[in-house]
Amino acid sequence: MALSMYTGSVPVFQHMLRNLSHILDKGEASAQVRKFDASVLATARLAPDMLPFTRQILIACDAAKLGVARISGVEAPRFDDTEATFPELKARIQKTLDYLATVPADKLDGTEDKEVTFPVGRDKTRTMTAQAYLTTWVLPNFFFHVTTAYAILRHNGVDLGKADYLAGAQK
Repeated sequence: MALSMYTGSVPVFQHMLRNLSHILDKGEASAQVRKFDASVLATARLAPDMLPFTRQILIACDAAKLGVARISGVEAPRFDDTEATFPELKARIQKTLDYLATVPADKLDGTEDKEVTFPVGRDKTRTMTAQAYLTTWVLPNFFFHVTTAYAILRHNGVDLGKADYLAGAQK
């Protein structure tokens, strides 16, 4: 049996967003134990020309919600992108999970050949089939930002391991 567009998207995003929330919990707890302000982690980056931790979270959430919205046609909520603290970032993840829970499978399944046009940078767009968009653009972009958020915290001494990334609190 072929993997459906729904199965290849919404449950994957939900699982990893929950893991991302778990990773945030560990980052905040690490800051408390080590007695420093967690906002230091929120603004951390791996390289000077890289977006900070907070943007990694926001972009991961947007990749999931906008990817699903563009494929399904179910309008995604707009977020202000003002989250700066760990509790605010966790709330952003939860709002994204709440949206994903409203998208029925039948709005995604059968869309493999639907054309999806999406922004690429400020002035350009790209068009792909929904299946190609999901598998070669949305999922890689989503995982890039989740992985980068994990790596920023790990680089800054947060006690994280592969199980946190893959299983989150479900260990």
